[in-house]
Amino acid sequence: MASAWVFVEQEAGQPTTLGLELLAKARQLGEATAVLLGTGSDAVFAALGDHGAKSILHMDSGDRLPSAPVAAALAARAASDPPDLILMGQAYNDRDIAGRLAARLGVGVLSNASDVRLTADGVETEHEILGGTQIATASAGLGPFIVLARPKSFVAEAVGGATPQVEMVELPEIGGAEAKIAESHVEEREGPQLGEAAIVVSGGRGLGSPEAYELVEKLGKQLKAATGATRAIVDAGWVPYAKQVGQTGKTVKPDVYIALGISGAMQHLAGMKDSKTIIAINKDPDAPIFSIADLGVVGDVHKVLPKLIEALEGR
Repeated sequence: MASAWVFVEQEAGQPTTLGLELLAKARQLGEATAVLLGTGSDAVFAALGDHGAKSILHMDSGDRLPSAPVAAALAARAASDPPDLILMGQAYNDRDIAGRLAARLGVGVLSNASDVRLTADGVETEHEILGGTQIATASAGLGPFIVLARPKSFVAEAVGGATPQVEMVELPEIGGAEAKIAESHVEEREGPQLGEAAIVVSGGRGLGSPEAYELVEKLGKQLKAATGATRAIVDAGWVPYAKQVGQTGKTVKPDVYIALGISGAMQHLAGMKDSKTIIAINKDPDAPIFSIADLGVVGDVHKVLPKLIEALEGR
């Protein structure tokens, strides 16, 4: 049976959803070992087992920047007991660790994958290109194979596994690459998180001004939804980068995605096209967003949106 290491970070006392998504894929491919970065707890270990991890390599970086020491520890482990696959997410620490680990092992990295499979010759991955309109296949024959997968590529599902065996892995000192975290700040958040929300309301340049984005926030509150944005208005400084949905932002897959004043550039569609139901409001009947929308309203968002909010407030 193939063996897979799955990198999972701990946030707010829980494994990240991205890590649990990767475990869902890994258990399809073989025996999954979770590489947990965080303080750990019985609840976290149990959750990893419930999602298919047969064992856990637990690493706690404390006040050290984790990427360099974690990569060194994994490389040392792989030298004596290499897995067939090392599966990580398309996220900040994952990418940093993957690059350092690949350099230490002398292998490559297949990144931004939407699917992965092991073959008789090695590993194959699928990658969405041209805004998700086409699928390209990549392969590698020299292992252990390191793959970075996009968020929402797999569904995180509990399978009722037992609490796995946990092994604490000490992180080595690595000299010049060592760094300490001097300060940390928790981002202030209200309402559902963008990557986890069942409903997402996003605004684009068609809103016309940063002040008009307040309508997006109002609708979001009425629907108990997360709010998002296109790259255009993030680059314009209307909203913070944390709200960006798209190829260079967050990938979302909610039950309902409401696009307000969004034309539908490929960069944006790549991050939300797999939403279950897409509702678009745009005054341009030829806007590309309507080609993927389940429900389209051709109209001025400044007229339609206040009426929609008024109707919801009167319920």
